[in-house]
Amino acid sequence: MKTPLRALIFDLDDTLLVDEEVSQETLKAVAAHVGASSQLKQEAFATTVRVVANRHWQEGPCHPFCHAIGISAMECLWGNFLGESEKLRALRAWALQYREQVFKEVLEDQKVSSQELEKKSKECAALFVQERRARQRLFPDVAALLQELSQQYHLGLLTNGAPDLQREKLAPSGLEKFFSVVIISGEHGIGKPKPVIFEKMLEQLGVTASEVIMIGNSLERDIAGARAAGIRSVWIDLGDAKEKSDVQPDFRIIELSELLPILREERN
Repeated sequence: MKTPLRALIFDLDDTLLVDEEVSQETLKAVAAHVGASSQLKQEAFATTVRVVANRHWQEGPCHPFCHAIGISAMECLWGNFLGESEKLRALRAWALQYREQVFKEVLEDQKVSSQELEKKSKECAALFVQERRARQRLFPDVAALLQELSQQYHLGLLTNGAPDLQREKLAPSGLEKFFSVVIISGEHGIGKPKPVIFEKMLEQLGVTASEVIMIGNSLERDIAGARAAGIRSVWIDLGDAKEKSDVQPDFRIIELSELLPILREERN
């Protein structure tokens, strides 16, 4: 006999909120600010920023902490990282230098004069922060979908990242009201795919692993973590996955609207 489905767990970034695409749009806006007039030049600028940002992020002193709780190189370009823990204080201080260093290196590659380099690096870093916040948006019809699902299931939000940044993303979206439980990795010092963070979610939702489905876009974190915790999963395949993972989801979709038929089938 099939165990009734009682709850759904959602990821946040690139599951409910647009993340990678917004970062790309922001980088193009910064590129236009420094004089890249064509689409091709803007894309080249954005690619270079990503390469440089990832290198400095991986080589930086805060990388182990960022990797553990899921703070990306792009998030280090705009997060405030509020909080008084030693690791958050260190990240906050480092990120300010990191942003300017990333853009300084990219602008040097663009042959910006040494007289203008410092000033333009600071401008680019500040503009990225401003534009990235202004462009935050939901995927289409997310609010309507969660409204419908919240009438039938307990909903949980399980997201990796810095506490203040993830809550900053969530607050203006209006989505928080749909979730009975919100867990952010940075508030617990451990993130997906560690099964313990999924177990915390199960405990707070008051359900067992067999009564839940996890929905997310990351094979390495959402799907692998759910499987390790004995939870069924739905992978949102955005078509641009760069992850290296052999884990197999129970279901694969390309947009959230495809979730409803799966849930109807699971209830029958």
